[in-house]
Amino acid sequence: MASQTLFELPIIHFSKENLKPNTSSWIAACKDVRLALEEYGFFVAKYDGFSSELDKKVFDVVKELFDLPLETKTQNFSDVMFQGYVGQLPHAPLHESLGIPDATTANGVQRFVDLMWPSGNQQFYETILSYARLISQLEQMVDKMVFESYGTQKHYKSHVESTTYLLRPIKYSAPDNIISNNIGNIGTNIHTDKSFLTILRQTEVNGLEVQLKNGEWISVDVPPGSFVVMSGDAYQAWSNGRIHAARHQVIMKEDKERYCLALFSFNHGTTNIPKELVDSDHPLQFNPFDNFGLVHFYLNSATQMSESSAKAYCGVNVEF
Repeated sequence: MASQTLFELPIIHFSKENLKPNTSSWIAACKDVRLALEEYGFFVAKYDGFSSELDKKVFDVVKELFDLPLETKTQNFSDVMFQGYVGQLPHAPLHESLGIPDATTANGVQRFVDLMWPSGNQQFYETILSYARLISQLEQMVDKMVFESYGTQKHYKSHVESTTYLLRPIKYSAPDNIISNNIGNIGTNIHTDKSFLTILRQTEVNGLEVQLKNGEWISVDVPPGSFVVMSGDAYQAWSNGRIHAARHQVIMKEDKERYCLALFSFNHGTTNIPKELVDSDHPLQFNPFDNFGLVHFYLNSATQMSESSAKAYCGVNVEF
């Protein structure tokens, strides 16, 4: 159950004023983004570039997607569990989601549409592609702010060029009963994301809970029209342990369905820890790593890790 401790939600405005590089407002916003990811592993973003019209369209097509027959949705198969259909889980009975790999590319979205609607669905194709491309711009802006705040700007271009995006439409069914001990209310079990960043958009129904560094859980009441930006295991490793990969879960506490769109950013190839982030106060904690290797390591682990898997996968072994 979430703690009742007072907590001030970290909210950052991505407005035209603070998105002008080399201005004082830009430098301040970069610092705010970095500090939020270091201290909490997430923040809430208010993004001026997102319209209410697109918001309505995208959730209309997402609801249409989940109305498809189960046998159609399960055609969204992948050897990597979270990149395909996930649902009917005994430990998370309210959860159902699908995966759209390469979601910012026309081919990636078209492949998904061909699976779900062999006769075509132009509205879904255009809406989802527009959404993924727009939100990837927000993701890249967050990356740019992080890289500049750390003084690692020279690595930004190669980072973006190796980034690929997975979009997951998610539906959480309303629980049969609202139970205080959360049994039967679980939407998503406790975990950390394996991505660099996750950008989450939801309907008006809340449910996300995040664990703070002190061990307390807080409910994230997302302001209308906002996004949740969360850092994952890959960013923790890349930052040499500075960025926090927050444990989180979804607990359904309202008698309403909850729809979300989660955009995950992953990198192809080998990711090196920038030399700028290694010094006497911050000795090297992680070896170069493969982001998708990290994913496979997590999924194939003998024990299901609810903590970050970065240390176990690519951590430097310190000998005393």
